Amino acid sequence: MKRSKIILSLMLSIVLAISLLAGCGGNETTTAPAADTTTTTAAPADDTDETTAAPDASGDGYAGELTLMHFSTSEESQGNGGSDGFRTVIANWETANPDIALNQTVLANDEYKTQVATLASADDLPDVFLLQGMNTKLWAEQGLIMDMTKIIEDSPHYADYNTSYFTPFTDGDKIYGLPVLTGGTCTVIVYDKAAWAEAGFEEFPKTWAEVEEANEYFTANGYTESIAFGNSGKWQMNSCFLSTLGDRFTGPEWFQSIIDKGGAAFTDEPFVKALDYTGMLFQSGVFNDDFNAINNEDAREYYISGETPAFIGGNWDVSYIGATLLETDPERYENTGFAVLPQPEGATGSENSQNIGLGYAVAINSKLADDADKLAAAIDLAYYVTGPDFASYVAENYALGGLTQVSNVDLSAFDQFTQDFYNYSYIDTAACEIYDSYVDGAVWDVLNTELQNLTNGSTDGATVAQLTQEAYEANY
Repeated sequence: MKRSKIILSLMLSIVLAISLLAGCGGNETTTAPAADTTTTTAAPADDTDETTAAPDASGDGYAGELTLMHFSTSEESQGNGGSDGFRTVIANWETANPDIALNQTVLANDEYKTQVATLASADDLPDVFLLQGMNTKLWAEQGLIMDMTKIIEDSPHYADYNTSYFTPFTDGDKIYGLPVLTGGTCTVIVYDKAAWAEAGFEEFPKTWAEVEEANEYFTANGYTESIAFGNSGKWQMNSCFLSTLGDRFTGPEWFQSIIDKGGAAFTDEPFVKALDYTGMLFQSGVFNDDFNAINNEDAREYYISGETPAFIGGNWDVSYIGATLLETDPERYENTGFAVLPQPEGATGSENSQNIGLGYAVAINSKLADDADKLAAAIDLAYYVTGPDFASYVAENYALGGLTQVSNVDLSAFDQFTQDFYNYSYIDTAACEIYDSYVDGAVWDVLNTELQNLTNGSTDGATVAQLTQEAYEANY
């Protein structure tokens, strides 16, 4: 079949910006105007080496300015449930607290990452800001961010928190942020249920051997391959494939030890097996030949156009695919299903895992320990924007989930596509970690480059593992 691009309407180009993970953003800088707000009573002052206690939330402890920096611009919030929900609860908090001027600096995502790093280097962070997992350990060591362990444990919403989301923001036994925005999968197989049924599979295959069997049918019946994937940006193989496949071989304890520097190494045999298996799969003919030359946006067009009966990507790709098919091919939209990666031969880990998490957390500048009333306001804001009001808003309006779990979410207003993806993301699968939410970017730069060499067939798993371990030892 001829490879082609679908020309999309303006509405769909807007939808392209949708991302349930915090990693995608616009490209303009917006500064929100100052507004007036009130907050809770004071927490006791504390130094940065001890856990800060939560305040007695009586609601009248502070009147003054509080600074907040984030990336939920008005442009990003168009169609993005997490950003829309975040902006909504911030506005509600301002209205409920008229004695505090909440001065917001709102930047596009890429600019935010650059600016917050610059401010951290100058020890000039805002009072409240969004923290990426990969910065947690360093900024904690530098004393820039407050230990929020006790604050989190004393939260009125603690019993409803999905505690697995705290991992990227943890250093040892201390937690430095309340995970924020919405969680979405980075690894999902999107597949045409009708096409796979024709190949003899009423649901997506459970093993890769079965995928290869189906591939023989597909390539003999007009398809170029069975699964589309794009890795030209290099991060896709890590975030959208290896993080999940690797967990199947190593189990979660191995990666936690990598994070904690607890003795695990990238050269450990289970991880090397995961690398070799990845290389084998991408040379098997199951995937498009140009997977390292195109990105995930290009690859998902292969699925949208019907050239391939399946695609692997993240939640942001699902949003785009759904919006596009709903407009251009409603029948294919109705036939689209979601599946986890098939289990690799020889793997002993979870057979039902997909990697999901929250990429950012609400963090508090450690300097607020010297101003108990202001700290109380910051804590109250952090509780609110990550709590049940936010969770209910995104569940009811977007079928999304956040840190605080909402019971008995009514999905009846949503179509089957949306309900199925909600259940895939939050109900029916087991969570594993997203590798590059942790450790250090210098390590992933090496691994991601070597993964291209591995899947192209020019190196092996042991070599990739050794080079990655060297980068780990040098940079983390």
